[in-house]
Amino acid sequence: MSYLTVLKDAPRHDLIRDYLLDAVEAYGEKDAFVLKQESKGKNFFRHISYNSFWEELRAFGQGLRSLGLGEKRIAVIGLNSYEWILTYLSVLCGVGVIVPLDKELTEPEVLLSLKRSGVSAVVCDEKHLELMRSLKNENNSAIEHVITTKKLAPELPSIGEIRELGSLALKEDPSFDRFSPDPDAIASIIFTSGTTSSSKAVMLSNKNIATNLYDLLRVEEIYPEDRNLVFLPLHHTFGSVGLTYFLCSGATNMFCDGLRHVQKNLKEYKITTFVCVPLLLEVMYRNIWRGIEKQGKTKLVKNALKISEGMLKMGIDVRRKLFKSILAELGGELRFIISGASAISREVAKGFNDFGILTVQGYGLTETSPVLTAENPKNIRYGSVGKAFPSVSITIENPGEDGIGEICARGGNVMLGYYEMPEETNAVLKNGVFHTGDLGRLDEDGFLFITGRKKNVIVLKSGKNIYPEELEEILSKLPFISEVMVYGKKKEDDLLVSAKIVYSKEFFRDTMPDKTEADFAAYMKNEVAKVNETLPAYKHVKHLTFQTQPLIKTSTAKVKRYEEIAKEN
Repeated sequence: MSYLTVLKDAPRHDLIRDYLLDAVEAYGEKDAFVLKQESKGKNFFRHISYNSFWEELRAFGQGLRSLGLGEKRIAVIGLNSYEWILTYLSVLCGVGVIVPLDKELTEPEVLLSLKRSGVSAVVCDEKHLELMRSLKNENNSAIEHVITTKKLAPELPSIGEIRELGSLALKEDPSFDRFSPDPDAIASIIFTSGTTSSSKAVMLSNKNIATNLYDLLRVEEIYPEDRNLVFLPLHHTFGSVGLTYFLCSGATNMFCDGLRHVQKNLKEYKITTFVCVPLLLEVMYRNIWRGIEKQGKTKLVKNALKISEGMLKMGIDVRRKLFKSILAELGGELRFIISGASAISREVAKGFNDFGILTVQGYGLTETSPVLTAENPKNIRYGSVGKAFPSVSITIENPGEDGIGEICARGGNVMLGYYEMPEETNAVLKNGVFHTGDLGRLDEDGFLFITGRKKNVIVLKSGKNIYPEELEEILSKLPFISEVMVYGKKKEDDLLVSAKIVYSKEFFRDTMPDKTEADFAAYMKNEVAKVNETLPAYKHVKHLTFQTQPLIKTSTAKVKRYEEIAKEN
């Protein structure tokens, strides 16, 4: 099979610690982080060099060991922050096993996750303070220590205080420095988001994650000059591993202030690189074109795109000059976007590339640490999720006549298994091959195309298979649709191809200001009927639901299909 093109050399390590030490040696006094902080109602910026970050990491890790937490399991829960990543990497590099928890979990889910994973200590922020405080005070609690990201309670130590403890301990007995993690042992226990079923606890080793870092460092173009906006939730595997990759590349990292502040952060930090979810990119792209249309420049921009495309074919790249004013709305420096978590539409991916912002997507799972395939400047094919990483082998099991079958993967980044769930592990890990549960096909050049989740396929009584994701991509091109989910609605002994559509009130306000909700519904039904005419009869969407309320999603913007479907069937 054909693999993703290697763009540069990188050392190969089995420990995350060794990759970070390489970065500290190479980038020393360069900024690893720039943190926005507030004092007396005014913002100021704290600059943390690579050297300082490593010293704080060592000190906090040593402090945790001094508390008796060496080789134990430590959970971290809270908003994206410097303290979060400091905890994550301290534990991975020289303490024990890190257990990242989704900050959006309900209280019962948090308690169950802590119990299931056998956690001895928790690092938390203000939102989870009361829960952790009460948990620690329970007589039968296994939680030995609760540590807060900042000083939040007099009886609970903060990260800063543990770091001070560790700084003193390092001078006398530097067990953090002496401890070398077993590269093949459990290093992280991560609960899956449960978009299709109840969550499983994925066990990843240092070597699993280090294998992914090795590939990322070789195949993607991140440089020490880059300024990265941390946006993806860090409890999500690509959020934490992705930020670790940026650190290993020497980039400077800033934290996003929140979804509503993305554009402002891009501008104020002069961001050059950005990892995000497709939903955000699609909103950004629609906003760009909405602004173009309001200025009456649609024809001008479309002509400029044609000129740019023609010159690019001749080897002349004028995109960033031609579309300078558009790029300025995104800070003016943004050059590279990585999209993950789910598929991005061809139109949006190509659109950003056409404006001069390299936009690629990848594919992976928590169980694969996480990336399996990706695009890079030498390998872009719209609609695909790129080619296999050099350390990964991708095969399609039991392909049909259309080449579609289950995507399977082998490589050093494949998980150790599901924690205390041997049957579930054996169901997906067979002879070292991981069965993803996703459906797809490989083209003649090795590009992988995802067609859907095995569990999502709508199997009609006629035996025909319908991939919801395929229809969702087609329907999402309708201008009034903000979100769409295609599913099979039970009807007697068969399934009805159905779509739940979240429509844009703004679209109708701008285009049909004098019409009623009933008029909107009739219009939408008619437009979907037109789409049906372009499809084979068995793929026709026959049942529609319209709403303005967003679909239920995970923290990485994946639709929780099972919850949405449960409301309908």
